Amino acid sequence: MPQKLDSDFFCRESVIAAQELLGKSLVRVFDSGETKRFIITETEAYLGEEDLACHASKGRTPRTEVMYHAGGKIYVYLIYGMYRLLNFVTGEENHPQAVLIRGLEGCSGPGRVGKLLKLDKSFYGEDLTKSKRIWLEDIDLKPKFTATPRIGIDYAGEIWKNKLWRFVIK
Repeated sequence: MPQKLDSDFFCRESVIAAQELLGKSLVRVFDSGETKRFIITETEAYLGEEDLACHASKGRTPRTEVMYHAGGKIYVYLIYGMYRLLNFVTGEENHPQAVLIRGLEGCSGPGRVGKLLKLDKSFYGEDLTKSKRIWLEDIDLKPKFTATPRIGIDYAGEIWKNKLWRFVIK
């Protein structure tokens, strides 16, 4: 029987959570009432203010406020004026970290994930442990994965862009 992930799962360092999110089931209840389940296949970790690729590296702002909460909240933001990217806040309160969901089974790319899930700005700050429209379940998959550098963060400099914090199921 699948078990819904609780707040303890998210109150850990993003690099660990990103690896352990692989193979978890993301459950989405759409406005129509339809429920769909998706296996997480690709993640990327962002580790706080010191990580120059992390939005929190610029400090606490209205955009990043939710990242300063305890893990288990959703951080969703708009890029290119058209894609909402799905991130799960991890770590302890006032230590901003997040995991970007880059892929689901049959859907690769964070923009495509947001579109598939029909995300909008109302998801910002939603609690994954209490939500009735999106949550995660442990279905007891322990997939093998590879670790690679994160994508699209050349602006962060050599050290941060080369961290092996992107995880993909083999």
